[in-house]
Amino acid sequence: MDQASAKKRVDKLIEQIDDLRYRYHVLDDPSVTDAVYDSLGKELKQLEEQFPQLRRTDSPLQRIGGKPLDKFKKVQHAVRQWSFNDAFDAAEVRQWEQRIRKLLPTKTELMYSCELKIDGLHVVLKYEKGLLVNAATRGDGKVGEDVTENIKRIQSIPLRLRQPVSVIAEGEVWLSIEQLAALNRERKLQGLLEFANPRNAAAGTIRQLDPRIVAERKLDCYVYDWSGPPNSVLPATQFEELQQLKTLGFKTNPHSKLCKTIDAVIAFHDQWQRQRTAEPYWIDGIVVKVNEREQQERLGYVGKAPRWAMAFKFPAEEATTVVEDIVVQVGRLGTLTPVAQLRPVQLAGTTVKRATLHNEDQIKRLGLKIGDTVVVRKAGDIIPEVVSVLVKLRSGKERAFRMPSHCPVCGSAIERRAITEKNQRGVAYVCSNKNCYAQDRHRIAHFVSKRAVDVEGFGEKIVEQLMVGGLLKDAADVFALEKNDLLPLERFAEKSADNLIAAIAARRTIALPKFLFGLGIQHVGEETAVALAQHFGSLEKISAATVEQLSAVADVGPVVAKSIAEWFAGKKNQALLGKFKTFGVRIASEQSQRRTGGPLTGKKIVVTGTLVSMSREEAKAAVRTAGGDWVSSVSKNTDYVVVGENPGSKATQAEQLGIMRLNEKEFLQLLK
Repeated sequence: MDQASAKKRVDKLIEQIDDLRYRYHVLDDPSVTDAVYDSLGKELKQLEEQFPQLRRTDSPLQRIGGKPLDKFKKVQHAVRQWSFNDAFDAAEVRQWEQRIRKLLPTKTELMYSCELKIDGLHVVLKYEKGLLVNAATRGDGKVGEDVTENIKRIQSIPLRLRQPVSVIAEGEVWLSIEQLAALNRERKLQGLLEFANPRNAAAGTIRQLDPRIVAERKLDCYVYDWSGPPNSVLPATQFEELQQLKTLGFKTNPHSKLCKTIDAVIAFHDQWQRQRTAEPYWIDGIVVKVNEREQQERLGYVGKAPRWAMAFKFPAEEATTVVEDIVVQVGRLGTLTPVAQLRPVQLAGTTVKRATLHNEDQIKRLGLKIGDTVVVRKAGDIIPEVVSVLVKLRSGKERAFRMPSHCPVCGSAIERRAITEKNQRGVAYVCSNKNCYAQDRHRIAHFVSKRAVDVEGFGEKIVEQLMVGGLLKDAADVFALEKNDLLPLERFAEKSADNLIAAIAARRTIALPKFLFGLGIQHVGEETAVALAQHFGSLEKISAATVEQLSAVADVGPVVAKSIAEWFAGKKNQALLGKFKTFGVRIASEQSQRRTGGPLTGKKIVVTGTLVSMSREEAKAAVRTAGGDWVSSVSKNTDYVVVGENPGSKATQAEQLGIMRLNEKEFLQLLK
């Protein structure tokens, strides 16, 4: 092939490969297999090697390889980079609207472009006549770092636009939650520190001096702003801008919305606060922009932020605070757990005063001292935890924590036990006194809790009150309570006493799995309790089973089997079971709770998201009553995935594996 023919072929190959990239990484619509894409790239590489003078700056091969840099160069932004002022509640958003209305002519009609605020790394992309010539970080808004070589490794960012125009565009580089998990698993195996969140991982990746590392991490990018070059004619509205960016070949977020009122803006925020986990990236709020550019220009800027835009943030899931003390709690199995007492801080919409530290090993890994300033995290209903220590803020008055040598509740000696949890070895500290008051309190509270026997209105404070009054010594004593026992106690009047006695009476017949889980046998969680009930059918058969027979149950290994056998062999536990029987408690066999030949017999069901017609516990019971198996993760063996409101990644996994997905209405019909 001569050079002229080769040039024509190179141009066509680049155009074809870029079109396939655009379809796959921007439109999410792959039209060919990876093998075809690789084959075209191989041919292009051969031609570039044969004719080096034909190598183009927008060649897709520019995304591969690359030599490590010595350092990043500084780059002056052609257009000033601004940051948004924040609002954290609806009242602040309404005040923002009132302020900007005062600066606009009376009766001005305002509309707002609302976009998801993705928690990633801000980048500025400069194109000249359609070609990417520079990519930079925000920096201080005037000067950033040149990260062009790294940005070229992100497939969703075009090296050449679909029109030969000069543009300065801004976007957010992000790493998916799934990719973060994979990256952290790899870093853990290598003995490296794990990234705290996708934002840190994305920023850390873009600041790698070796572009090959960037290529491996599969970053993505949404572009949301067209800011120049200076003196250029920009789209008339923000919403038109998003559409034109998409036309140029940029990947834009599909969830933007044009809102006609501030109430609609607040509703959009509230909707995404509920379903923020439905997307593969972190969302920490929404960005609200006055839609009309003419109005934007009239409103202008104040300080380092535009008046015409703001970030309406979700309640923070991470914050900084001070560890004022570390106390030790004793659990129902006697395990001592250190808990950080925090200076109160607002987190995920609630005031947080405590955070779990798991065990002494965790404190050592964090390097935590009492008095430290720390980063705490709370996601949804997850218990707050300490993520990291800000050691540079130490004053020198911080002090080390030491695990006590005796139980802080009963004063008994503490035993050190080796444990293996999630493939990590460590040490647990356990109270040696099996009759420790704290353990008894937690055991009873666990037994009556919603996930176990579910005695409505029977909280831990009531358990403690009844124990102090000498009315409860173990879980069986719950069923010996009478109305007259309750009336003399604080918080109890006629109606509240009647309600609790009625709730207890409603639980005198208990499903076998619920009862097993409620007993609090070490290593026996909800799913193990269900497996045991299904395998043996009755409490009598389980209590008489040998370690070998117990080990034959699915998901019950020798350690769990030994724990179960030892629990039922204990004299104190045998006496407890006898008390339940004496007080009229009946344990319903699993067969009576499960329909043989039911509509879900032999089917494995996963539920993701929120169901309107029933709680998660009710859905779990309905599946099992219909003969099905409730499972927590999606695999090729799953039969149905029920998709409720605000579903998580399991819905996507089901689609990828070709598993049938049901909406709530279809699920209810199937149950019938």
